[in-house]
Formats: sequence, C-alpha cells, structure tokens
Amino acid sequence: MSIKKKGLGRGLSALLDDPATDITTSATVETPVAGSPLPTRSSSPIGMVPVAQIEANPFQPRTHFSEEALLELAQSIKELGVIQPVTLRKVGYDRYQLISGERRFRASQLAGLVEVPAYVRVANDEAMLEMALVENIQREELDAIEVAISFQRLVDEVKLTQEQLSEKVGKDRTTVTNYLRLLRLPPEVQLGLRQRAIGMGHARALIAIADPAKQVELYQRIVASQLSVRQVEELARAAAVKGPRGASSGSIRPNKDLSKLLAQHFGTRVVVKQNTEGKGRIEIPFKSEDELRRILAVIRD
Repeated sequence: MSIKKKGLGRGLSALLDDPATDITTSATVETPVAGSPLPTRSSSPIGMVPVAQIEANPFQPRTHFSEEALLELAQSIKELGVIQPVTLRKVGYDRYQLISGERRFRASQLAGLVEVPAYVRVANDEAMLEMALVENIQREELDAIEVAISFQRLVDEVKLTQEQLSEKVGKDRTTVTNYLRLLRLPPEVQLGLRQRAIGMGHARALIAIADPAKQVELYQRIVASQLSVRQVEELARAAAVKGPRGASSGSIRPNKDLSKLLAQHFGTRVVVKQNTEGKGRIEIPFKSEDELRRILAVIRD
C-alpha cells in the first residue's frame, strides 16, 4: 500500500516539522554561540545567523510588502526582538536562503539587526516554492493574481498537473482552475484584482466573456458603479451572447459580398446568411426543373 504524500493544505508545519529535513538538530555538536555561522548540524533547533549571509527566497510568490507594516514590525523587533525564527536553507559556505519569514527578515534589516534566530532545513527548489506559497496563502497575504501566478509556476516549473496541484495545496480542482484562469484576463483587470478594486466573484464572471475589450469595459463599470457580483454575472451572460459588434451570435444576417460572388458563379440569385460566429446557410432559389438541373451541373463542375 502506497503512503499518500502530505498536501500543502495541511500547513507549512506539515512540511517543516519533519526530522528528515532538519539540519539544525543533532545530539553530537554543541549549541552554536550567537554570532557564529550555523554548522551543518547542531544540538539546538535554532541558531543565530548573520543577516549579511541571508538572501531572499527567489521563489517568493508575494511581490508587495507594505512599507508601513514593515516599519511597525521593525519597531516591535527593536523592542522585543524576533519572536518567531525565520526558516532557511543552506545554499553554500556561510550562505543561506529564506524559505519563510521574509517580512520578519526585512523588518530585522530595517531594525538594524546584525543576526536573526533561524531554523535551517533541507529543501530543494520545488519545496522552496511550495513552502513559500503555502505560508503566504495560509496567512491570506497573497492577492488573487499572486496566488494564480504561484499556481502557474508550480504547473510550469514543477511540472504538476492541475489534479496534482489541487492535492498539494489542499484545494479542490475547480478552485485551482479558477485561479489559473485569472491569468487570461486583460492586464487592467488583473491590476484591479491586485489592488482589490474587484473580488474573485467579479473576476470569475468576467472570464465568461470572450472579448477582452468587453471584459475591460465591464470591469470599468464595476469599479465606477460598485456593481455586485450578481449584477456582473447577469451583465456578463448578456455580453457573452453578443458578438463583438453587439449582434446576437444566434442571429443570422445576409452576407452581401459572398452572395454577390456566388450569384456570379451560378448565374442566378444566391443568398448567403451568416451569424457572428461564421455559421450560416446558402440559399439558391430556382424557378423550374431545368434551372435546378443547370445549377446542379455547375455544382458538379
């Protein structure tokens, strides 16, 4: 019987609280003194790591950090210190890379700290991306587009299927699909999501519209009139039925150019009717059996 791998939805601790990944725990080496680099293993799960030896997580899905919030955290750190250690992985001699805790790390820099308390774990690039994603999602610090980009990176860089991705992040596949579809929206609409001018419900309704220009037009109406999700869904359904010029996709209209061209070919009146999707019919009226046979002969030729 195969053992099911823990999903990311179980929490960051489910990934980090694993002795196999912990390289700061061992009974063979003394606890590191403050200010000294962490050895490969130590008897303490926490060590003090110089700030200058730590670099940012290149897989960090969060791209915006509130300057005001960082300053407040920095002031708290000046007074109380770093209460919760950051989590790192070792990437070289005296070089560490953040797995989680970037806000604490940035605030520590602002506070002028020379070193910070840290856990050190074993993590490959896939785990780095997964852990950074989970930490932020569970703290609700990512906007919808940042989540979507992170999901897409897991699909592209870790080569996960949407089914595998849904298992790893502990969300149903429909939710994962809805996030990924957000990346198809026009940049202006994506920016509105990032700035929280609209919500996920509004965005899902806009996705139902095929025409990007219509999506932007309706997005602007949402912002200007503070439309509810239900109102947007109704407007989106109406817009989805219409073609780019406002004509119903089901309404059939004569195509005069094609009608004229075929009339010249058959030597009689021809009517071509099409809808905005290109579907339609060709009508070739005839007045007698002889005219019908002539038209059929032209078709055969």
